[in-house]
Amino acid sequence: MIMMMTGCSGARRETSPILQGVSEPTVKKTILALQEKYPDSDADRLRRGVEQAGALWRAEDGSEQDFSDFVQEHFAGSEQARTDLFLSLSRLMENLNESYDLLTVNILKPTQLMGPDEPTDVDWIMSGFNPAAHLTDDLFANKVAFITILNFPFYTLEEKNSLGVEWSRLGWAEARLGDVFTSRVPAGVLANLSQAYADAENYIADYNICMDRLRTEDGRQLFPDSMLLLSHWNLRDEIKAHYGDSLQPNPCQEMIYDVMLRIVRQEIPKAVINNPEALWYPVSNRVENASDEPETDRRYQMILNIFHAMQQQDEYCPNMPTGIIRNFEGDIEIPAAQVDSLFRQLLGSEQVKTVAAEIRSRLGRDLRPYDIWYDGFKARSAINEKQLDRQTEALYPNAEAYRQRIPDMLRQLGFDKALAQDIASHIVVEAARGSGHAWPCVGRNEPARLRTRIPASGMNYKGFNIAVHEMGHNVEEVTSLYYIDHYMLRGIPNTGFTEASAFLFQHRDLQLLGYGKQTLDREAVLDAFWGMYEIMGVSLVDMRMWQWLYAHPWAGAEHLRDATLAIAAEVWNDYFEPVLGEHDCPLLAIYSHMVNSPMYLPNYPIGHIVQFQLEQFFADKTDRQWAEQYQRCYRLGRLTPEEWLRQATGSTLSVEPILKQVSN
Repeated sequence: MIMMMTGCSGARRETSPILQGVSEPTVKKTILALQEKYPDSDADRLRRGVEQAGALWRAEDGSEQDFSDFVQEHFAGSEQARTDLFLSLSRLMENLNESYDLLTVNILKPTQLMGPDEPTDVDWIMSGFNPAAHLTDDLFANKVAFITILNFPFYTLEEKNSLGVEWSRLGWAEARLGDVFTSRVPAGVLANLSQAYADAENYIADYNICMDRLRTEDGRQLFPDSMLLLSHWNLRDEIKAHYGDSLQPNPCQEMIYDVMLRIVRQEIPKAVINNPEALWYPVSNRVENASDEPETDRRYQMILNIFHAMQQQDEYCPNMPTGIIRNFEGDIEIPAAQVDSLFRQLLGSEQVKTVAAEIRSRLGRDLRPYDIWYDGFKARSAINEKQLDRQTEALYPNAEAYRQRIPDMLRQLGFDKALAQDIASHIVVEAARGSGHAWPCVGRNEPARLRTRIPASGMNYKGFNIAVHEMGHNVEEVTSLYYIDHYMLRGIPNTGFTEASAFLFQHRDLQLLGYGKQTLDREAVLDAFWGMYEIMGVSLVDMRMWQWLYAHPWAGAEHLRDATLAIAAEVWNDYFEPVLGEHDCPLLAIYSHMVNSPMYLPNYPIGHIVQFQLEQFFADKTDRQWAEQYQRCYRLGRLTPEEWLRQATGSTLSVEPILKQVSN
């Protein structure tokens, strides 16, 4: 949590109207004094620490002489003193992270979890409250932040990748401690961003379509009574569910496609969102029993609100002066240009035509835009989904039933009994109000939380599939915290690596229902490729939308809407129209992540790439060996993506392995 709040580069910078820092002569004088006092200390680390602390020192912290005195008093000049300080700061970080996270979890329960009562106005207001907004200010005020910076300086991504090859585990942990305090973003700015995120999250969490109230133009009801689908997740999954119904264009899929287009174009009537009273004809956009007034750009205003709140941080982060840079070089730790190139390599490959031709042959028809979610390669496509629903509803009538079966499921995947029990003891399962998600544990007195939607009739197969995905997150979260050697190395290189864990588990969902071991056969390779193809296109739209925002900071919601539709159409025309048809289709802009989780989407294709490379590495392993190797990899902790993959599989992040597999 602290690292999220302070995620800007801390390298030495020049001056700024906001961030003046200590003068260069004072910094140099202080460095020389320390070197004379501690001649055996690492000279480079000493210099970095003084320069970086000086860059963030403000007038309110004291005079330049106060700075020099402070540095000489608090520099850990011996290895023992530095080790003791590292352990003390690590304990502090864990206690603070855990305490604030627990408070946040409890505040958000009414709006995130299903309960006997609906959330009150106060609950919705508090959902935007950030309990830790003032924490960074406080830790700079009491100088703990400066002690950390001075003794554990920041290293750039390039430096981590080059120097880190020689670092010990402790060296990596110390470097991650150096990532904690790299900027001084005021509490008010952090609070504004938290509020913008919360507003967008609440907007998306309640964006349901009452499917039984949709009508064809001749008045037919296609979906069962009481079906309520959350956009975009459930709408997408419902499209996937109908591939077993018929090989020809399916009227249910066509209707959902029309709904999605109305949403991204913001032509959807406000009255049909989460409203069981209104009858809606999506093709003509006609409404009965309610107003047909369109939603009119509320979706894009939510994105703008986050953008403007994020802009307020930019001036406090001179070395990472945009949210784009902070997201890719700071959080994901892969430069945006490299991510863009990686995605375009697969999207523009000849293998796309090969796989599309296979899908066209299986369906016996020309492909439609919604076939980006073709689901026929999965093993479950040969199994009647109603049969799967009956099985999962009987096994998992509620959240507690799922929790109780987690140890058995882990044992099915190869984890030994004691380890399965221990991992499961750190996971709780809760019924989510919105879509399913995993809430990680950030301290070792806290559980990982699996949130999933469970209807009154019990967990259907779609819900089970999502729950297994979230359980994959939870197992990673527990493994990379409770079984790690240094707290500061807890976690994974970036969110894509926890998505990889979730995909590894999700790929084995039928194995957990007794349908046999899932392998990386030809069908699995094609399914993985088509999934990457779809989500890489979506991610490019997200990335380019944010590039457009920074180029047009004056834009209003209507401008952003038009720009996003144009970007989505451009990406579609370049990479999807040749195989799926329909010029200028804006379908790629449907993902709700674009609204409430800016630039999160690239983590999914990165996760798919990592998953595929791990699957290849695990391919010849027994279940027991698979579980052992999984544990070894995810106990590496938060190295950079490049270093993690090198140590885990001996490879680098690349789409070449799956391109080769598709061609074989």
